[in-house]
Amino acid sequence: MRKLLFFFSLFVAFSMHSQDYFPTDSGVKTTENTTFAFTNATIYVTHNKVVKKGTLLIKDGKVLSIGKSVKIPSGTKTIDLSGKTIYPSFIEIYSDFGLANSNRQGGQAGFRSRTRQYEATREGYYWNDHIRPETNPISDFKFDSKKAKDLINAGFGVVNTHLNDGIVQGNGLLIALNPNSSDAYRILDTKSAQYLSFNKSSKSNQAYPSSRMGAMALLRQVYNDADWYAKGNMKNKDLSLEAFNANKNLHQIFETSNVLDALRADKVGDEFGVQYTIVGSGKEFERINDIKATNANFIIPINFSAAFDVSNPLLTEHISLGDMRRWNQEPTNLSVLSKNGINFALTTHTLKSINAFHKNIQKAIKYGFDKEKALEALTTIPANILGNSSIGNLNTGSYANFIITSGDVFDPKTTIHENWVQGDKNVINDMNIKDITGDYMLTVNDENYDLSITGKGAKQSGSIKKDGKKVNAKFSFADDWVTITLNEEDKYTRMLGKVINASNVMQGDAFDTKGDKTSWSASKKVAATETKGKPAKKGGKKEKVLTVVPVSYPNIGFGNYTQPKTQTILVKNVTVWTSEDEGILENTDVLLKNGKITKIGKGLSAGGATVIDGTGKHLTAGIIDEHSHIAASSINEGAQNSSAEVTIEDVVDPNDINIYRNISGGTTTSQILHGSANPIGGRSAIIKLKWGENAEEMIYDNSPKFIKFALGENVKQSRSTNGTRFPQTRMGVEQVFIDYFTRAEEYDALKKSGKPYRKDAEMETLAEIINSERYISCHSYVQSEINMLMKVAEKFGFTINTFTHILEGYKVADKMKEHGVGGSTFSDWWAYKYEVNDAIPYNAAIMHDAGVTVAINSDDREMSRRLNQEAAKTVKYGGMTELEAWKMVTINPAKLLHIDDRVGSIKVGKDADVVLWSDHPMSIYAKVEKTIIEGKVFFDRNEDIKKREAIKEERSKLINMMLQEKIGGAKTQTPRKRIDIDFHCDTEI
Repeated sequence: MRKLLFFFSLFVAFSMHSQDYFPTDSGVKTTENTTFAFTNATIYVTHNKVVKKGTLLIKDGKVLSIGKSVKIPSGTKTIDLSGKTIYPSFIEIYSDFGLANSNRQGGQAGFRSRTRQYEATREGYYWNDHIRPETNPISDFKFDSKKAKDLINAGFGVVNTHLNDGIVQGNGLLIALNPNSSDAYRILDTKSAQYLSFNKSSKSNQAYPSSRMGAMALLRQVYNDADWYAKGNMKNKDLSLEAFNANKNLHQIFETSNVLDALRADKVGDEFGVQYTIVGSGKEFERINDIKATNANFIIPINFSAAFDVSNPLLTEHISLGDMRRWNQEPTNLSVLSKNGINFALTTHTLKSINAFHKNIQKAIKYGFDKEKALEALTTIPANILGNSSIGNLNTGSYANFIITSGDVFDPKTTIHENWVQGDKNVINDMNIKDITGDYMLTVNDENYDLSITGKGAKQSGSIKKDGKKVNAKFSFADDWVTITLNEEDKYTRMLGKVINASNVMQGDAFDTKGDKTSWSASKKVAATETKGKPAKKGGKKEKVLTVVPVSYPNIGFGNYTQPKTQTILVKNVTVWTSEDEGILENTDVLLKNGKITKIGKGLSAGGATVIDGTGKHLTAGIIDEHSHIAASSINEGAQNSSAEVTIEDVVDPNDINIYRNISGGTTTSQILHGSANPIGGRSAIIKLKWGENAEEMIYDNSPKFIKFALGENVKQSRSTNGTRFPQTRMGVEQVFIDYFTRAEEYDALKKSGKPYRKDAEMETLAEIINSERYISCHSYVQSEINMLMKVAEKFGFTINTFTHILEGYKVADKMKEHGVGGSTFSDWWAYKYEVNDAIPYNAAIMHDAGVTVAINSDDREMSRRLNQEAAKTVKYGGMTELEAWKMVTINPAKLLHIDDRVGSIKVGKDADVVLWSDHPMSIYAKVEKTIIEGKVFFDRNEDIKKREAIKEERSKLINMMLQEKIGGAKTQTPRKRIDIDFHCDTEI
């Protein structure tokens, strides 16, 4: 019915605008003359092609000719634009204009749906409701006259719109902002692009995906399924996959909300040979080299943060240095993008009011953004991204979409007079109204006053002062007549006059309260610095000096302004904890070269090496945390009982301050595990804590493959108030494993048979486990379930690699040894939930004595920077030797992670991942002096002290700058208390 109404409205529109193929029932059919010539103007044909004193000839909404000597046909309406400038109208490339239903449920695919809907609600479409490529918004489109006027007034002539709802959102519409026309003419393209995002649809409560990594995994599966469907391999008809395949040749526009998501979107696109145009965040300057490496076109919002209100010192303490910096640095973003050769268009997307659009561009220009680039980003580039050469320029044959201005369109003093769209005029500020803005000396009744006129066009207004004090007065300007009423001590003086010459001299008649008539005049002031042939400086005032604090990597406190370089380092006369059979070596030298440990001995020397005196100090291998949840943007994808298709590698967050805190505690390697929301979790990321480097550089090369499994209370949702997902019992957990591994065996057999098969990322991962190509690290507590999983693994012919937590490991240590599984445990955590009641602090020692490889892990961002002290506890609880205790945070976790050939001990040939301690490494008094990863010093205590002082100075500097903003009348935002998510196994995102 809605479609019928839409086409009926089109029919009415056709009738109203008299399409040339419609018959005329009565009267004489006439044709309106639509030929216009705009002469003597400065005309920007494109951003870099300008015609001075040129003529623009248009007809029937298109450009007919342009140049200096255009032949004007007889009967043409000619408009003299001497002193005026013509630009192509701007293109708004990313909008939901005219689509009122574009109302997402908010947030990213990051929080678990509280309604726990697991199945799709639609039949005949893809299995996930958030994949909606079949969406064609044309039936929902309704021209929004109010928003169109706002956009026209800002200089826009065309808007590219779509229904911003879902992960795959369907196609878009290209609309001319012509309020005088109908949709029959306004709709330029019904399939302008296909749109994607990481955000779920508001039209469904389907829980999956509940995380960023889940959204990425889902997109990958869509691409695989679309290919399978296109080859005719699916038995069923799927309207979503059909639409997705049909839209593949459209421009692909992907919305993101931060720099890391932009890189993640590009990563997915690269895997499938798709180059997305990425809607950015305005903070691309923070990782500009990574942004440049995407080779993507970008669409950049121009929405700068307001300064924080720092008048309350207590609230100010809650503002992070990173947020303060971004306020200061954001205006440079466009300049930085441009200087790095990144192709981008501009958008009003995310602006609360379009009135801020020109102000923000002008601000960006003050911060180094080139005006020609600004025009290109609003015209040529968006047209090229959309593949439409008839917009964004005034070449012959293009749409007659152009704005007429009083001068440079990006100058704050310039007035936009008219915006012509498809050859139809839209008046913004009548160009026949004189511009009388400026400062004047007003003289009346032998008294002098200061008159200041501001505004544009019909909205020009004036204020009057005498001897520096404001005078009660009224001012109006209309039809070239100036009317002023002065009210001084109940004496009224009424003045009426006109602007009499180009110098903006005004004069006229004045009448006092008695009715006596006299004359008045106002002469425009000339700045004192103005001399003949030289224009005055702006009001004679000094230009404000712009101070921009430098960007660090990451762009928060303690970030690096320059990244560490690999050094040749010789540590002499140090106590070396080898974590090898050699044990602890006194007064020994260690040489690090080319990122490796190259020599260990006494009396070593090396030319050009940085020599560190280790006398009285201790050198150890970097600590390895087998079970961590730092440095990730999400941890759980718990909307299904198996999420083997997701990977933490997709969501590694190099900006997490906990990386720096960890290296300050000697931790150099961490396995970032998926959480314990479901029996079969996601794949893990093994990273080196290279502070300041990007996510890809942190992930181990040729990393061993791991996945997180989980048992117990979390997966059966014991503590969830609304958990309805299978399983609900411990025996149900076992059944999940048996079911999935049975399916994985069948999948693997089909794959190996050479017959066609549907690529399934989930089954691919589980098949790797069966084929001993991927290792399991399993969250566990209760001995019965520990036994159960070992038996399931043996049934399917593989071995569990690690039981993590394993707080009842002491009960089954002999069986663990027999199975060949390691244990990664806490030193002394117990009784924090019911299934931990039987935990004891002797657990690690008992498992070790049984021959199990044991590690001490953190599962906590605070504990992970104190693992040296956690290891020390095993000496007290169980009588471990110091060397064996230290192995539990170095070589043992390295063995469990299958990276012991590279890290975990001080041995010639291994990576130069070492830590220099001020004291015995398990002493509570020990401090890390240097943390070195692959021969690069990522933490230095002396440098850390300097950074702390620099942070104080920078905060003070930025606070003062924000105070000046508020004093100057700028809008400010109220500081909010920061909420840092402390990720653990059962965190819901």
